[in-house]
Amino acid sequence: MRRTVKSMDNTKEVKNFLVSRRSRISPEQAGLPSGSQRRVPGLRRTEVASLADISVEYYAKLERGNLSGVSESVLYAVARALQLDPAETAHLFDLAKAASSSLMRRTKRDAKKAEVRAGLQQTLDAISNGPAIVRNGRMDLIAANALGRALYSEMYRDAQRTPNFARYTFLDRQRAENFYPDWNGAADVAVAIMRTEAGRDPHDRDLQDLVGELSTCSDEFRERWAKHNVRLHAAGTKTFGHPVVGNLELTYEALDLNADSGLNLTIYTAAAGSPSEVGLRLLSSWAATQEAATVHTSVAAQRPEPSSAES
Repeated sequence: MRRTVKSMDNTKEVKNFLVSRRSRISPEQAGLPSGSQRRVPGLRRTEVASLADISVEYYAKLERGNLSGVSESVLYAVARALQLDPAETAHLFDLAKAASSSLMRRTKRDAKKAEVRAGLQQTLDAISNGPAIVRNGRMDLIAANALGRALYSEMYRDAQRTPNFARYTFLDRQRAENFYPDWNGAADVAVAIMRTEAGRDPHDRDLQDLVGELSTCSDEFRERWAKHNVRLHAAGTKTFGHPVVGNLELTYEALDLNADSGLNLTIYTAAAGSPSEVGLRLLSSWAATQEAATVHTSVAAQRPEPSSAES
């Protein structure tokens, strides 16, 4: 039975995030004496408050989940005290923004829809030497060029449903483990991106439903979601085990689209002269063959049946 998450409690999100970040820092990492008889892992609240130069009472209020009206200077001070990375710091600010707008209206964003502008699709189609895709913060794969569709062909198997990286990774486990040689890394990234999106828009009902579905069906997802890890996905290298052309080691560059708030464009390339560059050429040839077969089938299906007189 599918479980639907009705809402994401911002207070609980803030509390769990701050507690999880505090518990991972040892006193030695913070430049403090370790002492003895510690009852909790990581830093004490008093130590975080001291490092952030705020009162213990005020920090306790923040850790209870109340970020409403907190100034940027305090948020930055807490981020420094907890040694947050850029993604975690941005997430803290997103949580504070959501807390200060508890009655905010749901923003209507085209990025939430499983469609893209014609101009954006035209741009994708103009990229011919590497896979290019567009996704949103829910990890929906909403557009791609020909090589992008070929790279993620396994995710397009269900034509009735928008492809989704997280659903594929956790609910189509056998195929996903073959496609992602580093399955654990891919799973961590998918959940971290979704957690980041939840901080930006806690009112996204589609995201809430997806989290509920995955939490119900996958222990691995549920455990990762509870860690409150976040991530800015900008650049790096990934290895894929494609079912047709074999292993591909690709470099990716990802950027948020200013003209389409909430959408992210990712372009993959292979090093010149590498086996992966050869693999991409094979993938392109395979994609062209698949497209030609689809067009032929479509044209044949549209031909009128010959009349009895003609036969």
